[in-house]
Amino acid sequence: MPYTVHQAKTHFSRLLKEAEAGKEVVVTRGKKPVAKIVRIDPPVDGQPPFRLLGAFRGKIHWDDHALDPMTDEELVEYGFESLSDCPRESE
Repeated sequence: MPYTVHQAKTHFSRLLKEAEAGKEVVVTRGKKPVAKIVRIDPPVDGQPPFRLLGAFRGKIHWDDHALDPMTDEELVEYGFESLSDCPRESE
């Protein structure tokens, strides 16, 4: 059953109960549908919830030198020009 925005604001708790019961609640602005309230099903056993914080902890191994500056040789190898000819800020 469609509800206007005013009805949805006034009876929001009731609309949530309808959605929990499996009904599809449509909110309209005038005669145009703009939103739908539906029940969120719980995850199936064995599946993690939608977002599981720390799910990759211990599975990703970070190299301690991954963020170290590249050497001139590495820059040339990856297609960049050597920086040895560039003036440094400290000079």
